[in-house]
Amino acid sequence: MGEQMANTHQANLELFPSFPPMAPGAPLTGIARLAAASSPAGEGHRMELRSLEVRSILNRSVSRRGLGFTWSINPYRGCEFACRYCYARYTHEFMQLQPEDFERKIFIKQNSAWLLEQELKQVRRGEEIAMGTATDPYQPTERRAKVTESLLEVLARQRGLRIGLVTKSTLIERDITLLQKVAENNTLVLHLTITTPNAALARLLEPRAPRPDLRLRTVARLRQAGLRTGILCSPLLPGITDTGKALDGMARRAKAAGASFFSAQPLFLKPCSKEIYLAFVRQHFPALEPMYRQRFEGEAFVSRAYRNRIEALVKAVCAKHGLGRRRGDALLTRQVEDPGKPLDWPGSGSGLLSFPDSEALPG
Repeated sequence: MGEQMANTHQANLELFPSFPPMAPGAPLTGIARLAAASSPAGEGHRMELRSLEVRSILNRSVSRRGLGFTWSINPYRGCEFACRYCYARYTHEFMQLQPEDFERKIFIKQNSAWLLEQELKQVRRGEEIAMGTATDPYQPTERRAKVTESLLEVLARQRGLRIGLVTKSTLIERDITLLQKVAENNTLVLHLTITTPNAALARLLEPRAPRPDLRLRTVARLRQAGLRTGILCSPLLPGITDTGKALDGMARRAKAAGASFFSAQPLFLKPCSKEIYLAFVRQHFPALEPMYRQRFEGEAFVSRAYRNRIEALVKAVCAKHGLGRRRGDALLTRQVEDPGKPLDWPGSGSGLLSFPDSEALPG
């Protein structure tokens, strides 16, 4: 990747550092050795669970834009939702597994709450903690494993932290009371990813994630509970979900759900996910495959012109529907614009925004 392209898109990657995968046949070290030593923890539909002993739960990523340190937490390695476009498949390569194993072999990180309790001492005032940057913290395994719940219990005892959480799952509703406790003394921003309101398309893109209408209902319930919650309409898929009409429809639904903000970012295709996503395009949108091949030939990212067009569309639909707008994916609590009134953080408690009563969604 050229230096200009790297600088242009670094904001999207600060929480997802990438390193060269291990060479086949190399001696097992680090996370690969831990994965090989993991023990069975159950099975699901075409999926294997394994118990993973880890040395750390809080990961530090250095921003090349001079924004300081950002901390991320992923309670699991691998994700059952099997999103065709998922950029995080490369993380399984470090364990000498294939990208396709990302949704087939899920690793449950052990002793996560104890580790977080110790490692929070490293977090300085003003630094952010992002949960769910690579794998969904509320994927189905969480119902039984409850790793995310245990981490929130630790965070609920803290003060002055800045925490962002990203999920596609309605299971987050289980922890509403706990999330309220976290928000009492910390800045907490919740993000529900809803790629499309079309249930049939969502089922093809994100085979095991909850339906989009159920996610919208979850946004409404979280907002009713006084939790700052917004919608990430990401990634936007060229030729499929990136039109002004599609964005307007999603923003209208976000407004009806009472979302605190609305954000959308273009698709980027890392090598680990490129062929998996293009196979989806070839099967369901064959006429678009040449365009995708050309657009992502040699590059993981869309052009600056395309990105500028998307930013303009998002800004327009947010203004039209009176929605707060987040200016990027990397920072999960700070970069939020609210057309109603200034955000009052840190220490803002539930952080309710003042929006007029929402109109009902059409049937």
